[in-house]
Amino acid sequence: MGVLTLLIAALAIWLIWTGKLQRMTAKDGMALGAALVGAVLAAKGKPLIGAPLLISAALFFARQGKARVRRRKRVVPPAAPADPADIVRARALLGLGPDADPDAIRAAHRRLIASVHPDKGGTEALAAQINAARDLLLRDQAER
Repeated sequence: MGVLTLLIAALAIWLIWTGKLQRMTAKDGMALGAALVGAVLAAKGKPLIGAPLLISAALFFARQGKARVRRRKRVVPPAAPADPADIVRARALLGLGPDADPDAIRAAHRRLIASVHPDKGGTEALAAQINAARDLLLRDQAER
C-alpha cells in the first residue's frame, strides 16, 4: 500500500504542477483528498477505513471521466455567413488588407496576441476579440 500512497501523492503533485488542479471543481478536490487520506490510512495498517475511501474516489473519477467524454461529443452547428462589416472590422483590428491570405492572417494574429495576451499584461477581452477576428477571417477565406 505504500506504493499506492506514493502514486496518489505523485498524481496530486503532477496535477498541481501542470495547473490542472486549478481547473478542478470542488467535488474533484474533495475526491482527490479522500483518495489521499484513504491511501495514507491503508498504508498505516487501517485498510477497513482507507480502502472504501480509495474505492469511492476511484469510482467518482471514473464516472467524471465518462461524463467529460460525453460532453466533448456535442456537434457544433455551422456558423452563419459572415457579415461584410464584421470582416472589415476584423481586418482593421488585425491590420490586414483585403488581399491577405491565411498565412498573413495567422502571422498578424500571432504578432498581436503576443503583446495583448493576459499573460503579458493584456486583457482577456482584447485577446478574445483578436482570436475572434482571426477565426472569422480564416473561416471567410475557407468559404471562398
